[in-house]
Amino acid sequence: MKYTVSISVRALVEYAYRSGSIEPGFRSGASMTEGTRIHQSIQKQYKEGDRKEVYLNTEIPYQDFVFTVDGRCDGLLVSESGELTVEEIKSTAVPLSQLEDGREVHWAQALLYAYIVAIEEKLPVIEVKLTYVHRGGEEQRSFFRTESFEALSRFVMDTVAVYAPYAELMLRHEARRDASIRELAFPFPSYRQGQRHLAGSVYKSVTEGVSLFAQAPTGIGKTMSTLFPVIKAVGEGKVSGLFYLTAKTVTRMAAEEALLLLTAAGLHFHVITLTAKEKACFHEEGLCTKESCPFTDGYYDRINEAVMDMLEHETLMTREIIARYARRHQVCPFEFSLDAAYASDAVICDYNYIFDPRISLKRLPEARKKRTVLLVDEAHNLVDRGREMFSASLSKAPFLALQREFKEVNRSLSAAAKAVNAFFIALRKSCNEAGQGKWTVYPEELPPLLAEFATEAELELISPSLRTLTLPEEEEGNLLDTYYAVQAMLRTFKTYDERYITYAEVKRGDVYLKLFNLDPSYLLGQMAGGFRSRILFSATLSPLSYYRDMLGAGEEDYSLTVASPFQKEQWKVTVLPVSTRYHDRADSLLPLSDALQGMAAKKGNYLVFFPSYLYLQSVYGVFAEKYPQVKTMVQGTGMSEPDREGFLAAFQPDPEETLLGFAVLGGIFSEGVDLPGDRLNGVMVVGVGLPQLGLERNLLREYFSSQGKNGFDYGYVYPGMSKVLQAGGRLIRSESDTGTIILADDRFLQNPYLRLLPEEWRDYRVME
Repeated sequence: MKYTVSISVRALVEYAYRSGSIEPGFRSGASMTEGTRIHQSIQKQYKEGDRKEVYLNTEIPYQDFVFTVDGRCDGLLVSESGELTVEEIKSTAVPLSQLEDGREVHWAQALLYAYIVAIEEKLPVIEVKLTYVHRGGEEQRSFFRTESFEALSRFVMDTVAVYAPYAELMLRHEARRDASIRELAFPFPSYRQGQRHLAGSVYKSVTEGVSLFAQAPTGIGKTMSTLFPVIKAVGEGKVSGLFYLTAKTVTRMAAEEALLLLTAAGLHFHVITLTAKEKACFHEEGLCTKESCPFTDGYYDRINEAVMDMLEHETLMTREIIARYARRHQVCPFEFSLDAAYASDAVICDYNYIFDPRISLKRLPEARKKRTVLLVDEAHNLVDRGREMFSASLSKAPFLALQREFKEVNRSLSAAAKAVNAFFIALRKSCNEAGQGKWTVYPEELPPLLAEFATEAELELISPSLRTLTLPEEEEGNLLDTYYAVQAMLRTFKTYDERYITYAEVKRGDVYLKLFNLDPSYLLGQMAGGFRSRILFSATLSPLSYYRDMLGAGEEDYSLTVASPFQKEQWKVTVLPVSTRYHDRADSLLPLSDALQGMAAKKGNYLVFFPSYLYLQSVYGVFAEKYPQVKTMVQGTGMSEPDREGFLAAFQPDPEETLLGFAVLGGIFSEGVDLPGDRLNGVMVVGVGLPQLGLERNLLREYFSSQGKNGFDYGYVYPGMSKVLQAGGRLIRSESDTGTIILADDRFLQNPYLRLLPEEWRDYRVME
């Protein structure tokens, strides 16, 4: 029996022929748009009869496999005598004079296309052309080879021979995976109330290829309710895998724990967790060059063996597992995790690996995307995260500094920085003339200035050896950071439309310019558009109409609201009608302290959430002085992971004395934290969670009002109440939990806040 393996030409040759060290990120800084422009500039030179973007495919039998290989050849050229030449075009930031004979992986791609053409045209000999174009200009250099069909055939067999062991490993894994899924049962004795409904809706959405927006209460078991039906769909061949996307580390841990439980129940599934580069890195200096990091040097010479070793012996590939194999094979743990992710059935990672155009997993094939499901946990966070991902900002100071630093070192770069700095000088004048230091006009003249700066910066970063002088290391870092910021701004200019606004401010002696994304729905939909299905779920997708609007729902997408499985009697809800508005906060310190003492009078564990650290510290000062007998813990700014774990570990069941934790609303302890049973007996939420009044929130309010919506609700109320509901949701986590909630703000007694409270919180009493 022959097994069919479908793979693109590029993926096949990159697996077989990538070699050498990891190159710093700025080497691939040119955007896809720039690469397309370069290809088109060459293809415009083609004469009549030449063909561009030629789709090619063939079948390559090898041992027990038939490799179905396809791709698009950049050019198929015809000479005057009718002979064919296959052309492969590559853009590069390396000066063309430094190229010797082209990179092996690029030649391999061209040769594989030549093999397919030679088969189709029955050619004994064919010419192959590899053309490099220097980024930012039209300078080009070509290399030529003439290859016989026999030589090309040997090359192709050698190529698939390198890939075949990996294909065999994945084939064995898939057979074992699918068999394990067929036998897999739900890992609990029964479904909780509403849990089966959620799981069924997820399965239906995935099989139909539509998205689902699901609001399900905290404690229902959303993680398992979404993972289990998608895994079942994988076993049935309806989908090929999933991404479990989260905003915070604690929710990634919940996904890992759920998959560990399924693995214990018999599931065989390749699961990898992606960790931020700065946390995964072994190298203290964090410099990704072969000269400074042994895990970068020669990375591609060792990576295939490392990936196969880990996939052969592991299923749940956590940060610790990845680190162990990375050290064994001397490869960069972060890049290793990305390469392994492309081979995994499930990837647990932050939102940005899918939605952020600066970070996303760009090598994920479109064919795989169409069979992959996105599970978006705590999806209410994706609205503001989306705005952040699709916005970009710059300030004046770095350009003035670079103008001066490179004046004698690289005059072209200094001049490019000077031109951008001059733009900011004029911008500061416009801001001052506009009054209040703000300005909102689209800067048409800026993109070409930034493009010129990016070109010169990239040349400098690629070829520092061409300088006659050297710079201190920190100045090199300034250039790289500014280059990345400029690339982000140029990328954002390409997506800029009516959903954006430009604003500038003068503050602290500097000038800031931002392309601010007001409505992320369109771009969120674009970034996720190639995937089979999105399952967006949270306890706080309320109102659903708002989140469908802001997260880019289509008309065919489903909505689901799951009723709470818990009884109203499990909550004791009280409203403290005190004003927590900014100008009234001084008067609220004593009433809040007294109410906290009243809540904590019964021995147990309690949490109180504040809208800001400053407010937290103010109340804490009054409370600690008046009630020193109560044991307290306070969330600090920038807590490390061990500090966070220590904070939560203090909340133990059946405590010997009362513990009251002070934390921030919308922070690390108000979402995704599970303190079941007696680990948490009461929660106070101070304020209605409104974001701080400011320029951006007011711009949002004005924009949505202009769209015929309630701008204040869209900009302030809905995001704020989501934080309130998340914080209160920490309390009841199972059918046996009970506890007290105090909602400390008089606005909870008024709409729109009142109507956004969960049904089970409506039987409240008002504290005198």
